[in-house]
Amino acid sequence: MLRNIGSNWILTLAGISATYILTPFVIRSLGPEGYGTWTLITSMTGYISLLALGVPMACVRYLAQHVAEGDTRKMNATIGSCAGLYLLIGAVAVVIGAALMVLFGIYEIPSIFKTDARLAFGLMVIQVSAGFIGFLPEGIMYAHHDFVVRNLVRIGGVLLRFSLTIGLLALDASLVMLASIQLACLAFDFCVSWLLIRRRYPGIRISLADFDLRMVRRIFSFSVYVLLLSAGARLSFETDALVIGGFLGVGAIPFYAVANSLIVYLMDFIIAIAAVVSPMATKLNTEGKLDQLREIFLKWSKVALSLSLVAGIFLLVFGPRFIGWWIDPSFEQPAGRVLQILTVSCFLFLPIRGVALPVLMGLGKPKTATLAFLGAGLLNLVLSVLLVRPFGLSGVAIGTAIPNVLFALVVLAIACRELEISLPSYVKYVVPRAALGALPVLALLLWFKLGLHVQSITGLVAAGSAMLVLFGLTWIFFVYRDDPYVDLRVHLVRFRGWSRA
Repeated sequence: MLRNIGSNWILTLAGISATYILTPFVIRSLGPEGYGTWTLITSMTGYISLLALGVPMACVRYLAQHVAEGDTRKMNATIGSCAGLYLLIGAVAVVIGAALMVLFGIYEIPSIFKTDARLAFGLMVIQVSAGFIGFLPEGIMYAHHDFVVRNLVRIGGVLLRFSLTIGLLALDASLVMLASIQLACLAFDFCVSWLLIRRRYPGIRISLADFDLRMVRRIFSFSVYVLLLSAGARLSFETDALVIGGFLGVGAIPFYAVANSLIVYLMDFIIAIAAVVSPMATKLNTEGKLDQLREIFLKWSKVALSLSLVAGIFLLVFGPRFIGWWIDPSFEQPAGRVLQILTVSCFLFLPIRGVALPVLMGLGKPKTATLAFLGAGLLNLVLSVLLVRPFGLSGVAIGTAIPNVLFALVVLAIACRELEISLPSYVKYVVPRAALGALPVLALLLWFKLGLHVQSITGLVAAGSAMLVLFGLTWIFFVYRDDPYVDLRVHLVRFRGWSRA
């Protein structure tokens, strides 16, 4: 399991590294208004993905169950049924995309980008529509717990997107070129993944002849909740650009988008755990191994909190300064405030989103959690609209942070109840040592900031490196000392023994 999650982390780090270079490059190439327009396009067309109706996650859940049972016939029936649904959804998506293009016209797009923006919007509608069938290879590989190979393909896609963006935008810095790059990367991902599936699982096929209405009903019985989950996620993390564009103008979107991107990549790092936990929960539940599932829930919740703390503390202390160096000094204050507000909510939100929620999905108990996420998304929209005028970008960030915290509290209570773990027991194992271990890390970073007055990238790298060393020592010798599930000192002793051998 650690190997699979580790491969997800490597993929996330590759994506972060690419974004680290590409974001300022794209902003300089298109300008703030051009980048704001692109963010608006991706936010609006991203809502078309809700048409997936939760089928991808339902596909993984049922395929994982069939893999555990060793039933190839049911696997192919699920795959054929999902393929038919994806093709139908893709056709509907094109029609809805055309309607959204009319809505896109109400935004005040700078005249220099108007024609380019409409063409790019159309290409992104095609990309999202074609992307539905692109979910299928990933679902097949995830159900087989083949995360490492799948992630190698996705890393190849990251490298391709990076190369094409740097090379092609240098030739033609346009929104249409950016959209064309997304289409090319989708085609690469699907073709390479399907070739690997044909080699690794010869009994698997994609055939509409396997379309099964009974399987479709089973998929929809589960996927309706995943749809609500996706809607909540969109409302929580994609609507902010629409609100800012409507009330403050597209030129203000980049200041929020840059800060939010750091939070999204931190979330992706934690959700890398979720991608493995959910099918594993289905497998263990199918096999009746609930004790192992409880252990996974507690162990990885503590890991998720630990990672959220170390990354979040750095973002709180040095995040604004890093943004100012990374993008432009004018971004430091407005984007930095947004980043700090969102980061505080992540300490509670991310461990629940990364572990508790996927456990519930894997158990087939999604109802209350997904309704809570949808409610949080709607509350985010309402609060952001109410707070954007009096507080600007900070008001939008507050409107996102509060619902995320409320959602986390609700889902944690549900997950503990389903796994028959008392809330005090969860808190006792997961929180105290991790929170206490974070205090020396916080003190060290504050010393770098207030004592040494770190300003340059060299100072930021030195502060981050020192933080990681202290974090490692603190977590090995205190946070995970005599841990019932993961005693890092034991693993360290074994590693030293292997290295000497």
